[in-house]
Amino acid sequence: MKKILLLLIVSAISFNVTAQEQKEVIRLSEPVKETKKVEIFGSVNEGERNPISLESAISLIETEKEKDVVITSEVSEVCQKKGCFFIATDGERTARVTFKDYSFFIPTDSNGKQATIFGTISKKKLTEEQAKHYAEDAGKDPDLIEGEQFEYSIVATSIILPKITKK
Repeated sequence: MKKILLLLIVSAISFNVTAQEQKEVIRLSEPVKETKKVEIFGSVNEGERNPISLESAISLIETEKEKDVVITSEVSEVCQKKGCFFIATDGERTARVTFKDYSFFIPTDSNGKQATIFGTISKKKLTEEQAKHYAEDAGKDPDLIEGEQFEYSIVATSIILPKITKK
């Protein structure tokens, strides 16, 4: 009897520790369209679907102030408070992706997914205060930020994310 009781206690403690280690997924927006393979957040874009790389999009705005683009890029960081922005990554190049009129968000567990982004890319100057706020929302140390920062920014109207299929 003591062995069974001890086994139950150890199992309960293990389950509790495992449950605490998993972060809660925050999903404040539901997809506007869903298929077996993807979820679409924002608006459904039926137009151009030949995405370019983030690297190519950044080179387009070297001569223009901003440019409407369709980009495929990896999601490398998502705002862990509510999914209100993410960082798109292509090699060493990154861009902060926000959502037009703050009208939709993506799930906070979207890291590592290949996103198709419909939006407008530009180069943006951030005050030290803005950069610290973004760092804090991303779960980073805001005290490491000093002075104004520059970043590439995409204001998205639509995001297509692949679904993770469970085997």
